[in-house]
Amino acid sequence: MTVMTTSAAVIEDAAAYAQAVEDAVKAAAAYYAGGASPMDDDAYDRLVRGIAAWEAAHPEQVLPNSPTGKVAGGALVGEVPHTVAMLSLDNVFSPEEFTAWTASLARRIGHDVTCFSVEPKLDGLAIAARYTHGRLRQLITRGDGTAGEDVSHAIGTIDGLPDQLAEPVTVEVRGEVLMTTAQFEHANEVRTRHGGLPFANPRGAAAGTLRAKERAYTVPMTFFGYGLLPLPDTEPELAALLGHTAHSSLMARAGELGVNTTSSTAVPGITASTVGEVLTRVQGIAALRAELPFGIDGVVIKADLAADQQAAGSGSRAPRWAIAYKLPAVEKITRLLEVEWNVGRTGIIAPRAVLEPVVIDGATVTYATLHNPADITRRDLRLGDHVMVYRAGDVIPRVEAPVAHLRTGDEQPIAFPDVCPRCGAGIDTSEQRWRCANGRNCHLVASLSYAVGRDQLDIEGLGHTRIVQLVDAGLVADLADLFTLTRDQLLGLERMGATSTDNLLAALNAARNQPLSRVLCALGVRGTGRSMSRRIARYFATMDHIRAADAETMQQVEGIGTEKAPSIVAELIELAPLIDKLAAAGVNMTEPGTAPPTPAGTDSADTGEAQTADLPLAEMAVVVTGSMTGPLEKLSRNQMNELIERAGGRSSSSVSKKTTLVVAGDGAGSKRAKAEDLGIRLATPDEFAALIADFLD
Repeated sequence: MTVMTTSAAVIEDAAAYAQAVEDAVKAAAAYYAGGASPMDDDAYDRLVRGIAAWEAAHPEQVLPNSPTGKVAGGALVGEVPHTVAMLSLDNVFSPEEFTAWTASLARRIGHDVTCFSVEPKLDGLAIAARYTHGRLRQLITRGDGTAGEDVSHAIGTIDGLPDQLAEPVTVEVRGEVLMTTAQFEHANEVRTRHGGLPFANPRGAAAGTLRAKERAYTVPMTFFGYGLLPLPDTEPELAALLGHTAHSSLMARAGELGVNTTSSTAVPGITASTVGEVLTRVQGIAALRAELPFGIDGVVIKADLAADQQAAGSGSRAPRWAIAYKLPAVEKITRLLEVEWNVGRTGIIAPRAVLEPVVIDGATVTYATLHNPADITRRDLRLGDHVMVYRAGDVIPRVEAPVAHLRTGDEQPIAFPDVCPRCGAGIDTSEQRWRCANGRNCHLVASLSYAVGRDQLDIEGLGHTRIVQLVDAGLVADLADLFTLTRDQLLGLERMGATSTDNLLAALNAARNQPLSRVLCALGVRGTGRSMSRRIARYFATMDHIRAADAETMQQVEGIGTEKAPSIVAELIELAPLIDKLAAAGVNMTEPGTAPPTPAGTDSADTGEAQTADLPLAEMAVVVTGSMTGPLEKLSRNQMNELIERAGGRSSSSVSKKTTLVVAGDGAGSKRAKAEDLGIRLATPDEFAALIADFLD
């Protein structure tokens, strides 16, 4: 498990303490008003922990406006009183701190907690939604915990918060309003189109959008419920029931009423009976964090039973029966120092941000992706900007947006290249992703190195140095030229003896017989990769059928939509001369074990496709996780995926309700746990090998 040890800011004297309180209050005010805080979450947490440490040592000097004694969100109080205080949560940052909290809770209630609820801590804005006889009539922000701001104008714009419940009950639903990643991108597109600056992050976008009353546009948001409680005029029987029901049961009841909860997500709320089970779940949620379509900044752990909650009680700021286990920050504010323009193997010219180094999620980040020139323009990025940078797990760091309110006026426009920064040729700017006019030939060595790699043509003996040597000698100008190399040509190269020459020629000869899927992948068609190349090859069976497909036909392949299909077709037309050269050199252009798609008006039984139902993995979605053993031990993950698809299945990298089988090897972690939660069939490597034995070499 990643252990988060957020250190406290060091406060040396009373003056520094007073300044720290002022800075924290201003940051919180900006954060809860619309997300435009001068601090990222990690910096704010460090500051507040430093304030708390100073106050613990100097209790007589605690300032009345200290953030340690206030409910989070108290910047905008509003005029609508809460019927029950809407508190925030205290935080822990490590297993040790959480264990200490559970011990304190046990002492307070007189026994160990035997049932915890464990839910993702959503990174949004807390609201209370009041329903009268099933009809949504009022939305209120948390405010200072005792009263909040009326934002009922947002009714009808929030997914997951129905205007009408499934039953005509009078209740208050509490939860978080947020923007999913897709909603955030859409919101920024709409906002910049209307002349506004982009939001720095999804949370700020949700906060600003929720409060906006007179905008010329609306953008969708999403709600996830985390509480259900009675109102003064709630039916007596229902009020009594809600007051004595476990939290997990309340969430199930909210779902029955039609309210969105995390139950349908990749990280549903669960119950756990021990500290160890809770920490295992925290680890599982943290592992899935980067894959989620919405932001989380921690895990909320509660005493599940109503009796335990009542026995523990609440303080002025937070309940004593619940805690937030904060995960390492995945967003930080840093400075954009420079923009580099790099050319990829297919000639794509990609901008890369050079950043003032910053530690995010345990790694020092110096570079981040900027996607494309249009994205830079849309986000109005400038050199010298403070920018919000996102990174989670293995996800490539990306620049979200400038923190515009921190601009000084010294920021400079980002200069776009007029010619290819690698070869000086012209630039094709007709699409969002700019490309060198020389295409693959601009970066021929990179293109060839990719094509001969293990997961493509797998040509042993053709490393980077040898490819550079062949290109510099004028022997290879494209991929097909590799297959026309002669023994004499290779022997004429420096440090190329008879044995290495014969070995390379043998490897090239073997590569001619690779399946079409690998040949297609080696071509590096933009918009495809290993998995997509396999799907295309298995659907069309031959290169001729692939090349004959128009955009509409190409969309019949799973995962190819209306935007990607035309670009794939256009790319194949561009590659036609190279494909012809490869075929003339004897390179295989068919996919073993497949048949072309059934022509319109033809009985599918007349083709080989009818046989796919007899394959052992027919119609199955298979996920492989952990280290393989036995007959599968030496297979790469790409080879495993090829094996699955030859056996009639579909390989996937993530577990969902659509997954049919999970092959769990040694060290399988969160994916195995999720499969167990969803009741998905599990198989050991040996069991899976026996299932597809006929397809193993």
